[in-house]
Amino acid sequence: MQFQAARQEAALDFEAARRIVIETVRPLVRSREPERVPFAQAYGRVLAEAVLADRDYPALRRSLRDGFAVRSSDLPGVLTIRGEVRAGERMDASLATGEALEIMTGAPVPDEADAVVMVEHVDRIAPDRVQIEQHAEPGQFINRSGSEAPRGSVLIPSGTRLDASHIATLAMSGHTSVAVLPRPAVAVLATGDEIVDVEERPAPHQIRNSNSYMLAALAEAAGGVATILPIARDTKDALRPLLVEGLRQDLLLISGGVSAGRYDLVKPVLGELGAMFLFERVRIQPGQPTAFGVVEGKPVFGLPGNPGSSLVTFQLFARVAIELLTGKNEPMLPLLVSRFAAPFRHKPGLTRFLPAHLSADGSTVRHIAWQGSSDVPALAKANAFLVADHDREHWDAGDHIRVMLKP
Repeated sequence: MQFQAARQEAALDFEAARRIVIETVRPLVRSREPERVPFAQAYGRVLAEAVLADRDYPALRRSLRDGFAVRSSDLPGVLTIRGEVRAGERMDASLATGEALEIMTGAPVPDEADAVVMVEHVDRIAPDRVQIEQHAEPGQFINRSGSEAPRGSVLIPSGTRLDASHIATLAMSGHTSVAVLPRPAVAVLATGDEIVDVEERPAPHQIRNSNSYMLAALAEAAGGVATILPIARDTKDALRPLLVEGLRQDLLLISGGVSAGRYDLVKPVLGELGAMFLFERVRIQPGQPTAFGVVEGKPVFGLPGNPGSSLVTFQLFARVAIELLTGKNEPMLPLLVSRFAAPFRHKPGLTRFLPAHLSADGSTVRHIAWQGSSDVPALAKANAFLVADHDREHWDAGDHIRVMLKP
């Protein structure tokens, strides 16, 4: 596939950068072949073909309440109890004028009945007789055949990410297996001479590799299958083979090495491997030097190395690419609007995503003080990020602000 977009030297706002990711990755989904999985293992997967109703739902007229099936023209009046029918029973009895059939929720309604009266509104005046003093509307509390879904209708459209209700729908309609798009294979590569493995005791000038595990968890949550590559040191000879290995997967996530320093080698080496960059800077903080490109049809993200930057830029850009590759039709950025619990100020110029705590009902939000995008403890305390607009400096308590939920 040929990509015609020009390399972007100027920084973009995050909405424009996100649109570039969507427009670039969406066409790649067409080449992914579906696979079939047992329906009970399909939770979280994305349908590759629509699921159709194998019969009318419900298959027959059934009662929506416990009560009595009646002819509405007989009411009000005293009726003879014709018998009883429960859910799961075949119903062969007919209903004559002046008769009522005691019926349970889900039980079949006889053809002659056109209404169900709730048991609370019925007086039993004898073992085989009831008195109903109110009128009944034709059709009340009757679920007619095919009213939920007629045979052949679409129960779940293609491109749906399956949740628990969809699993129930598959089971109800007898779809014991389902065609889904494969989960994209995501390679995760952390770069930097200062990084050591999690099992090691770092020297004061070193840090443990938190980014790889965070990004792998985020990729899995978005629907991918993550593979963590060995840490890449800050030399071309160390970096190149690991980039080549990562490009064997469907998508490559790289943290670190994407700024403009002497040892920021990710973009130069990717360029040598044929990368076409669609953008290299975004007007956000943290995460300004985020890069996105394509190498031989594989989406590649160069995310800044500080954990806060990697988390924010993953949520803004990489997550949507993974969701698209799973087959999801319309990935959404989880933004909502809340009110500040206290005054807040930031330096305008960049859109800032800052750790915050959102109240349980979502009505108020409070900024969490942090020491910058390397402050993992502050990230752990947050459940959201403020989205502080680039052209506004101050918010009073009670002012509205956009909030991005923490993944």
